Amino acid sequence: MLFANNERILIIQTAFLGDVILATSVANSIKAQYPEAKVDLLVKKGNEHLVLSHPNIDRVLTFDKSRKWRDILRLIRANRATRYGFIVNLHRFTSSGLIAVLSRTKTIGFDKNPLSRFYTLKLPHPISKGIHEIDRNFTLIAALGVKHLVKPSIVPSEDVMKKVREYQEMPYVCFAPASVWATKQLPIEKWVELSKKQDCVIYLLGGPSDHSLCETIRTQCPSQTMNLAGNLSVMESIALMKGAVRNYVNDSGPLHFASAVNAPVTAYFCSTVTDYGFGPLSDNSEVKEVKGLVCRPCGLHGKKECPESHFKCGKEMVV
Repeated sequence: MLFANNERILIIQTAFLGDVILATSVANSIKAQYPEAKVDLLVKKGNEHLVLSHPNIDRVLTFDKSRKWRDILRLIRANRATRYGFIVNLHRFTSSGLIAVLSRTKTIGFDKNPLSRFYTLKLPHPISKGIHEIDRNFTLIAALGVKHLVKPSIVPSEDVMKKVREYQEMPYVCFAPASVWATKQLPIEKWVELSKKQDCVIYLLGGPSDHSLCETIRTQCPSQTMNLAGNLSVMESIALMKGAVRNYVNDSGPLHFASAVNAPVTAYFCSTVTDYGFGPLSDNSEVKEVKGLVCRPCGLHGKKECPESHFKCGKEMVV
């Protein structure tokens, strides 16, 4: 069971932005060996802007989770009509399993998916063994004959690069201080402390919901600090990070943004650890963490608050 050079393949990754970025490694690896293959990618609606212009992705499909069952049926019908040679399901939950299995084509994916018993081939997804997620994903396509792993990538368009050029006239660093999970988020006072070690412009990045946090940090930072949270699109933020002297991030989406454009990055791992497989991939990268805490890690995805009520993994971080 091997890919053919002219095969049409569907990759499914309907999780978070960072997961979509890591999934581009699968497309890159397939296209490097099989340049004539047609590679489509199914993502959660709202994440498609990341990969619409990706050179190794031919078509981007979207799954609208707000109309879940209707969209599952729509995608199954569309996939059957397309007649994919293979579906590579990177997602480990029921919805993607249904789409893959009922599309009536050869499917390969991870055994953690509840419907993996119906796959053509299922493989393990080991956590906490220091294996990076892109290596776990690669095992699926390696089983189908792909020989070389290629890193993930995002390619900001020239129009996007032009939009951020006004911010790039002087050397700068980027801070991305927010996270969905509180225990993954470096405390505000640590970002302020870090800002006082910089000798160039500081840009605070994030979405609209992060603006208030970034503004709180900005008011305590040197005067050359600018709050851009909510002012830039994700692609514009990625383009800005690409040109930074350095990017400072949590174990969160912006970490993968930096990896996708091979930008210099320092990643703060508070409650989580790189052994889970989501560390930085940039050539110039470093991880900072508080070692020796018996309570760390306290969970795979972080938590809303510290289970021990002290949050030493964040408060004792050396920035």
